[in-house]
Amino acid sequence: MKKYTFLTLIITIVNLSINLNMSGQKMNNEIDSVSYSLGVNIGENIKKQFPDIDLDNFEAAIKDVLDESKEPKISNADAQKLIQDYFTKIQAKASESVMEVGKKFLADNSKRENVITLESGLQYEIMKTGEGPKPTLEDKVTTHYHGTLIDGTVFDSSVDRGEPASFPVNGVIKGWTEALQLMPVGSKWKLFVPYDLAYGERGTGPQIGPYTTLIFEVELISIN
Repeated sequence: MKKYTFLTLIITIVNLSINLNMSGQKMNNEIDSVSYSLGVNIGENIKKQFPDIDLDNFEAAIKDVLDESKEPKISNADAQKLIQDYFTKIQAKASESVMEVGKKFLADNSKRENVITLESGLQYEIMKTGEGPKPTLEDKVTTHYHGTLIDGTVFDSSVDRGEPASFPVNGVIKGWTEALQLMPVGSKWKLFVPYDLAYGERGTGPQIGPYTTLIFEVELISIN
């Protein structure tokens, strides 16, 4: 959910006010048409981002702000805080849903016969057993990996790129750091990584949101 800054809200109010006022008028010139078009554009954005908007109160606030003889019922500072708090609650609710979906997935997954659950909450399934040495925290390794969300969406894949990736064992997410130290070279494991061993409460990039559980197929090619 996108958060409104106070400046963004004011721009939205002014432009939507144009839209509302034009609804009973004819468009006789370019400014009329452009004004209405701006209202359509802003209205579409609001419809997507705030479908529950109360238009009566919204229009009343527009009139109070534009009428110099009136004082808005809510001050600018209070309005900004109310808006930010509202969208923070919506975002928190969405994040809670993502967290619960991830927890349920891991709980169900832990019941599968070949899945091993570690004390940290990390789960793994051995796809191929290697016979080489295991990396230490200080080592650098080369791997092939394929990362997806629990719905199967691919967010990163060295396999798809056709080029293995090298990095320090202690330079990746916690779930990887823990798993790599348990994997003999030549192994291929499927990792099921809880959000707190992945990208946590913030997420990363456009596809991995806050509290997201991740799945990786990881092949440990070598210790460098």
